[in-house]
Parts: sequence; C-alpha cells; structure tokens
Amino acid sequence: MAITAEDEIVPKKKSALVPLIGALLALTVVGGAGGWFTGKLLVPAQKPAEAEAAKPAEEGAKDAKGEAGKPAAAQINLVELPPVLTNLGYPSQNVIRLQAAIVFDGAPDQAIADAINEDIVNYLRTVPLQQLQGPRGFTYLKSDLLEIAGLRSKGRVTKVLIRTFVVE
Repeated sequence: MAITAEDEIVPKKKSALVPLIGALLALTVVGGAGGWFTGKLLVPAQKPAEAEAAKPAEEGAKDAKGEAGKPAAAQINLVELPPVLTNLGYPSQNVIRLQAAIVFDGAPDQAIADAINEDIVNYLRTVPLQQLQGPRGFTYLKSDLLEIAGLRSKGRVTKVLIRTFVVE
C-alpha cells in the first residue's frame, strides 16, 4: 500500500479566539484599575472633619434657595433688555434684531439696564455687516457688548447673554 498525504495525521490548529479573549479581558482589568487609581489621585477622599464642616454650609444653602431650587440671588440678578431693532452702519438697508439679557453682580439697577440698551442701539448703528459675519464676528460682537455694559455699569455687569440675533 502506498502512503498518501491523506493518511498522514495532521494536527489541528488551535483556535486563536480563547487567547484573544483572555488578552482583552486582562487589558480591560488593567485599564479599569489604572483609571480608578488616577481618579483617586486627582480627587482625594474627603476627610471626616471636612465632611462635618461642609454639612452646616449645605443646610444654610438649602434655606436660601428659591422656589425652583435655585439660589434666590441668581434669579434676581438677571435683567431682560427690550429687543433692539435698528439698521446697520453699512449697508444701511440691512436690519439687525437683537434681544439680550444682562447679569448684574449684586442688585440689578433698571436705570443702568436702560442706559446699556441705548448704548447697544447706538453701537449697532455703527457696525458694518462684514464685522458680524461668521462665528468670529459673533464672538467679537458679544465681547463688544460686554465691554459696553461693563463701562456703563462701572463693572457691575458680569455677563451679557444674547437671546436672539437676526440680520436681514
């Protein structure tokens, strides 16, 4: 009888799936442990003395909260400005509509808010359309409005929030 290639016993190859799953499981455990260790380094555990000192401060904050669960001071410091509708500086046939709100540092003053609104109208009448185009133009506009509000209020306005902004 002749020996053929089929008669030879060829060992079957082992599946590479089991070692692959084992390696992925080991890497997952190592990665999770590393993340936990890094988290513990970045945010150390609070000491018992600090935890007890923080409790009275939290209870006092609960008493000062308004109806919606927000601090009462944050609800009062926001002043909505009336919408502004005016022509741009160039081209003058383009119209801008801007509705904004300002946040005061402390008690708000309606007279200052009205003066800021007038300054915003006067500023927008001088702005060319090219200055407002794109995201960079919007960022510049927002920083200019904050500067106007800060100068008029002598630093009492901390933020200018733009609610609507339309140019036609």
